[in-house]
Amino acid sequence: MTKIHDLLAGGPTVSFEFFPPATDEAVRTLEKNLEVLAELAPSFVSVTYGAGGSTRNRTRDLVVGINDNHPFPAMPHLTCVGHTREQVRELLAEYEASGIVNILALAGDPPADGSPDLGDFRYAVELVEFVRERADFSIGVSAFPEVHPRSSDRASDRRNLAAKLRLADFGITQFFFDALDYRRMMNELADLGVSTPVIPGVIPVMAPSRVRRFCEINGTAVPEALFAQIEDLPDEDARLARAVAAAAELCLELIESGAPGIHFYTLNRAEATSRILEQLPLRKS
Repeated sequence: MTKIHDLLAGGPTVSFEFFPPATDEAVRTLEKNLEVLAELAPSFVSVTYGAGGSTRNRTRDLVVGINDNHPFPAMPHLTCVGHTREQVRELLAEYEASGIVNILALAGDPPADGSPDLGDFRYAVELVEFVRERADFSIGVSAFPEVHPRSSDRASDRRNLAAKLRLADFGITQFFFDALDYRRMMNELADLGVSTPVIPGVIPVMAPSRVRRFCEINGTAVPEALFAQIEDLPDEDARLARAVAAAAELCLELIESGAPGIHFYTLNRAEATSRILEQLPLRKS
């Protein structure tokens, strides 16, 4: 399997994010949508991790299954939260034995039930260092264009992000809605001497109420006019068309800004992402 930093060197890339399904019906939905998106020949896909490491086995199984059945690499998310060093060591060995060569190293969300995090890692940079010492993975990290919601101030956020990116091979941002936020972040990183590629993340707003909840968690500014416009549309087809148009416009701005690719938060659905790509100069042959 190809390493993502090598794919970025030949960019621009197109990538999709999925989450591990929790029910049999959700599994069938993901399988159907994965086949549709696979026809678009993405550069790579990623699979998320539940709060507190709660989807460890399902994430692993989905990643391995995609790698075994598709020509593009699947990258597992790996979090600090909920993991001992020994657990991470064992998981890395499993991934390495299965031919996985890419990892997205994250701090992660605390356990959903409010229980304390008993993991051995606190910051993603510690996890990056641990992975780097034990296996030859291409390592990605997260970035927040509008700064991390738990950061005390913008300057320290950027210094911490710069330190993380110096150790990593690439970054992927949380979703956002204003290309200016991405450009400002990249300029601030450049001022700190960082040139590691950072792929912007984009989410089509098919369900404004659901995306709004994600925005609250991630500290993402909500474009209220767009959300209200989509919510007021009379049917699903109209909402899909407006969400696609808004996301495609943002993607084009990001591409013009020199972004090394686009990472789509698909929410395990194919319709919006497929239509957005039809409007972009990123579709793979």
